[in-house]
Amino acid sequence: MITRPIACPAPAADTIGNCLLQRLSAPDYALLQPHLDGWAGERDDVLHEPGKDIEFVYFPCHEAMASFRIVLGDGNIVEAGLIGREGAVGGIVSNGSMPAFSRGIVQFAGMFYRMPLAELDRIKAESAGVRNLFSRYAECLLAQIFQSAACNATHSIEQRSAKWLVSALTRTKGDRVPLTQEQLGALLGVGRSYVARVLARFRAEEIIMTRRGHLLIRDQDRLARTACQCDDAVRAHFVKVLDGLYAKTAEEG
Repeated sequence: MITRPIACPAPAADTIGNCLLQRLSAPDYALLQPHLDGWAGERDDVLHEPGKDIEFVYFPCHEAMASFRIVLGDGNIVEAGLIGREGAVGGIVSNGSMPAFSRGIVQFAGMFYRMPLAELDRIKAESAGVRNLFSRYAECLLAQIFQSAACNATHSIEQRSAKWLVSALTRTKGDRVPLTQEQLGALLGVGRSYVARVLARFRAEEIIMTRRGHLLIRDQDRLARTACQCDDAVRAHFVKVLDGLYAKTAEEG
């Protein structure tokens, strides 16, 4: 387990940069705050591995992002969910110490706050407000993963690529997505050549520009029109269950 703690206490909820934590009432946030430690996540840091017990819950803040990866028997890896400032990674769906099914990994570097899963479970048992919020978020997270499975089975690589870029762009500032085509291919579970053809088409249509280590989005509206509607479906479910939480823009906090 990579540890990179930062000697700083968790700030007030309204400045921490994680929408799930910000949604807690002041008394409930006060229960979590002493157990939250700053952690500087770097790209590809592993948060948990399949089959290993989950020790920490991670809350991505501001532009930091994590993803769930499913490791297949043949060694291929497919992205099953993208988690930004709207959520948390690690032991959210289950209660108690259980082995992870997926690999949790840092997708975009940035600040995370983390706390021991055992402490979160203890606080859930004490506070109905905390328990209710995390139960509602677990429902939204499952909906996101279900939609991702359906998307992978039915939509084209072009639609899925556009959807992934739109989803990532929502959670970052400006018009840059720190992603290479090799990394995008790994997230989609397809070969580099497929992604290269899709990105070449996007470049020809002046939707994106490729730069070393990142993609520059030139036409966000056209990118959104190219994407499938899966991200919209997930957002709509979040609105019904936890209005205002999902994928808030950088300008919204």
